Amino acid sequence: MMNSASTSSSTLLACQVAVPSIRCAGDKLDHIDRMIAKISAQLNQASADLVVLPELCTIEYSRQSFERLAELGEDLDGPSVEKMRALATKHQTAVVFGMPRCSGGKYFISQIAIGADGDLLACYDKLHICQYGASMEKEFFQRGQSVSVFSVAGFRFSPIICYDIRFPELSRSLALDEEVDCILHCGAYYRDESFASWHSFATTRALENQLYFLSLNRAGELYGDSIFCLPWMDDQLAAVRFSAHDEDFKYLKIERSKIEAAREKYTFLEDRLTDYRRR
Repeated sequence: MMNSASTSSSTLLACQVAVPSIRCAGDKLDHIDRMIAKISAQLNQASADLVVLPELCTIEYSRQSFERLAELGEDLDGPSVEKMRALATKHQTAVVFGMPRCSGGKYFISQIAIGADGDLLACYDKLHICQYGASMEKEFFQRGQSVSVFSVAGFRFSPIICYDIRFPELSRSLALDEEVDCILHCGAYYRDESFASWHSFATTRALENQLYFLSLNRAGELYGDSIFCLPWMDDQLAAVRFSAHDEDFKYLKIERSKIEAAREKYTFLEDRLTDYRRR
């Protein structure tokens, strides 16, 4: 079940960034440049193996932006990918970021992973499209078809997006079938009626699968409160909390020994049954 790679630890830079009102491609590119400048300032002080950004971080999460997807959406050869590729190669770090992806005349909510060499590592399209509270995704986006997994510094990562957290089968499959060490849950969690339950889901997904779980939101008055969960947490070992509203850039460490220790002491995964149907 465990990844056989020998790397003992890896460092993530998780970026809870603010996204302004964006109505045209020029607004979007200016925002991306400002966002990259902030990340570069952090990386000039300390390096990271992987930089992580939230869901749809290149555009405002709003009906007004979604109605302009013909201008704001891009394919994998677009300027957003090129700008993030330049960031990755300049600082020799992998980058995961969210954007509205256009393919075949359809739009997807995607997390794009770019390696330190600039190569595309993964493109994950959101599997579960949300349509309640502040979300109106089914009116604009198509659902994805498959999970995505990539490796950085000897660890296996998989991005999932916002509403995906509500489906335990997805995270369990990533833990058991894909042998993922860290799930990158990138969201645009607005403070609607579902916001209060979000951290409970994140904590549960980390503990039940005994892996690292980064649940990363955008910043803002109605967003914020990102959380980084460990393979085991208790009264002495707490999750890492981000600012309730402000932009926040945190360096986070994932350690193979912590995953192994949790699974050795608490044998949740070994003790599960293969079939829970009524006989």
